[in-house]
Amino acid sequence: QVQPVESGGRLVQAGGSLRLSCAASGRTFSGVQMGWFRQAPGKEHEFVAAITWNTGITSYADSVKDRFTISRDNAKNMVHLQMNSLKPEDTAVYYCASRLSVLLQYDYWGQGTQVTVSS
Repeated sequence: QVQPVESGGRLVQAGGSLRLSCAASGRTFSGVQMGWFRQAPGKEHEFVAAITWNTGITSYADSVKDRFTISRDNAKNMVHLQMNSLKPEDTAVYYCASRLSVLLQYDYWGQGTQVTVSS
């Protein structure tokens, strides 16, 4: 099983916080990168954040920088996305994905978890 599995999405008020989790399953070895993406209704798929499993190096979309934090739990093979100061425009289905290297496309995707931010 290498398909990521997301959890944690729910309805939250603007200004609130939420933590999403992703079970990384079988892909937790050197070079693997885990990413969070989101898709809002009528909008394109959007990169949110990523972390390289062995180095812990992270990257963020400008729209979430300083509000969201991606982290990993090596012992539990989990990746988390801590989302603070949520805005209505953060409303989307959030997907966790993995790729074997930053040079490759993301090829394993989870089913997604709905995050709804009310104003």
